[in-house]
Amino acid sequence: MTETLDHLRRWIGRTQETGEVVDLLRARALQGTLDDPAPPLQAGDPLPPLWHWLYFWNATAQATLGPDGHAARGEFLPPVNLPRRMLAGGRVKFLRPLTAGTMAKRRSTVADVAVKQGSSGQLVFVTIEHEISDKTGPCIQEEQDVVFRELAKPGEIPRREAAPAVLPWRQQVTPDPVLLFRYSALTFNGHRIHYDLKYATEEEGYPGLVVHGPLLATLMAGLVRRQAPDRQVTAFQYRAMRPVFDTAPFTVGGRLVRDGAGAELWIADSNGTLAVKGGVDLA
Repeated sequence: MTETLDHLRRWIGRTQETGEVVDLLRARALQGTLDDPAPPLQAGDPLPPLWHWLYFWNATAQATLGPDGHAARGEFLPPVNLPRRMLAGGRVKFLRPLTAGTMAKRRSTVADVAVKQGSSGQLVFVTIEHEISDKTGPCIQEEQDVVFRELAKPGEIPRREAAPAVLPWRQQVTPDPVLLFRYSALTFNGHRIHYDLKYATEEEGYPGLVVHGPLLATLMAGLVRRQAPDRQVTAFQYRAMRPVFDTAPFTVGGRLVRDGAGAELWIADSNGTLAVKGGVDLA
């Protein structure tokens, strides 16, 4: 594996830059998709936390897509030869508001590549750094951990961890193919596990469509907005524990910690199993 790892690590330092206007209509479309109760966003309003994931698309040519619907590896991302690709977690710092209607750019850098051996087989973690800026300077700094892994083995039972039973903040969400399609469209995410049931079940072995990791994180941040509307999120961190599917409702939960200086957040599946855990810093 040494030669392979050395080859993959040659991608460290590779950069990609995109820029666009932070489209107001796209943000309003996410408000509708999430049944967001806030008044419609107006030009100049700050985007809610994590809504920057709607922007800075990489409009890869259709002919260059891989069989999973993503851009072929070996361009910006290293050419990892493992079939499953998912967002494993990340860390976001909100330095200044990113506002609707403004011109912004994102500079992305492959920061690290690491190979690990998990209980389900080989794992390759790629860490990507993003910096989003407007004409005044940086607004958001982010690290994303993308994991590549083998397909699940027959009879394999993933490790389970129970989510907290007492959740002062709680929201139940019933995912369906329409919700997942709309979020895929708004983020220009072509990964077929989110909308192609035949591919998700027959090719990747999932029991249903996979709910996007960024969508789960966005719902977690949205819970904070509703429960602490007068507070500002200055940092967000999250880690995916196991996938969530469109086959059953799931719960978004949380509570204040550190004397109100932050909040712990969770996603629990229909069995009460922890799927995502994270937290925010609050000002």
